[in-house]
Amino acid sequence: MSGGRIPSGATLALRDLVGAGLRLRHAVSRRAGLSETEMTTLDHLSRAPMGPAEVARLLEVSTAASTGIVDRLVERGHAERRPHADDRRRVEVHLTESGQREILGHLAPMFAGLAELDASFTADELAVVERYLRRAAGAFEAVTHPPAQSPPAR
Repeated sequence: MSGGRIPSGATLALRDLVGAGLRLRHAVSRRAGLSETEMTTLDHLSRAPMGPAEVARLLEVSTAASTGIVDRLVERGHAERRPHADDRRRVEVHLTESGQREILGHLAPMFAGLAELDASFTADELAVVERYLRRAAGAFEAVTHPPAQSPPAR
């Protein structure tokens, strides 16, 4: 790690959690008969409907590739295209009940375990855990989406 320091227990636990999350996505995708990218798309759509360009941006793929991903999810009944509420020229992709059932059906045991875990902590303890995890997510984002570099001075 940095400066030869031994990682803290929290850092090691976070690394374990990240690894478990990667294995979870792989296992659930396989069980659902979806690619990991399709499962990631369903996850994004579970948060909010979005346009095809936003799907492409979040997946870091071309708009043509995201169109194919959305087409496959629509074909399976897990997503649908609808006219944008404010701009009829635009289209939004929505998660369907089938898509929601697909996600929840595989993840229900995890959600139940997390709810039980939450109940075992005080509100103050959960606030500390949340603060740590949000800052850790920020550290991850600093690697996946680093700030733009200024051009070298001449």
